[in-house]
Amino acid sequence: MATDRLLPAIVLRLVSVVFFAAMNAVIKLAQIHGASVAEILFYRQFGAALLVGSVIACGPGLRSVATQRIPAHIGRAIVGLSAMAFTFSGIVALPLAEATTIGFSVPIFATILGALILREPTGWHRWVAVATGFVGVLVVAQPGGAHVPVAGAACAVAGALGTAAVSILLRRIGRTEAPLTTVFWFSTLSLVPMGLIYAQVAQAHDRAAWACLAGVGLLGGCAQIAMTWSLKLGPVTLVVPMDYSSLLWATLFGWLIFGALPPAATWAGAPIIIGSGLYIVWREHVRRREETRQAASQGLS
Repeated sequence: MATDRLLPAIVLRLVSVVFFAAMNAVIKLAQIHGASVAEILFYRQFGAALLVGSVIACGPGLRSVATQRIPAHIGRAIVGLSAMAFTFSGIVALPLAEATTIGFSVPIFATILGALILREPTGWHRWVAVATGFVGVLVVAQPGGAHVPVAGAACAVAGALGTAAVSILLRRIGRTEAPLTTVFWFSTLSLVPMGLIYAQVAQAHDRAAWACLAGVGLLGGCAQIAMTWSLKLGPVTLVVPMDYSSLLWATLFGWLIFGALPPAATWAGAPIIIGSGLYIVWREHVRRREETRQAASQGLS
């Protein structure tokens, strides 16, 4: 792949990380100002749907997102919304740095689900990385400790598991669907159940809360677009490691906005989780490269 595409891919991924980190901070602010998780979820998807729909309408056109796989997109929306609900609950309950660090366990869960559901070959190297990553999660979560609420940590872990399940679904959907098509249908289909729920929980807010809710949708939509385009320009093994820079932003926002700094346990567990995740990504790259080499050899023989 040309280097003039790799640099934009890295930049877009880093930009998406900043947007997601800012969105997480605004989620906590929205909750502080009285918004419920259900309301935050609705405006996250509503804002993203408006933004993504506008980008598509002004660019390739709405015909470009026509699909024959509505059931697959509905399944992705159900799993994605569930994962997002748990993730947002974790963000609300935990300090930003801790919620972000636990979220780094997504590659660990993706490895397990890939082996169980997709029957992907998973050698002992990656199983050791999975076990090591869970040790890191335990270090950060500190079961029984006072700093990290058990319910909040459980929600964060469930959110990571759900996000990993989404990645498995996207591997299947991505065989026939373009990235923007997937993002568009996820955002729009989500509005159906979230609209029904929102009608039951909607409440009056002050200007600060409304500004936060609007910010969640705008930041989430921008982050989603930047992340999607980064994957179009660069391989997963190049852009995904950029996600770990979100811990720096989570720590910065947590300190500047909420006056919270991560304890020693978070700094001890984060490198373990990040290291295991990077190793899993690297082993996946090695596996795919070997499969490509074998396929090429068989084609020449």
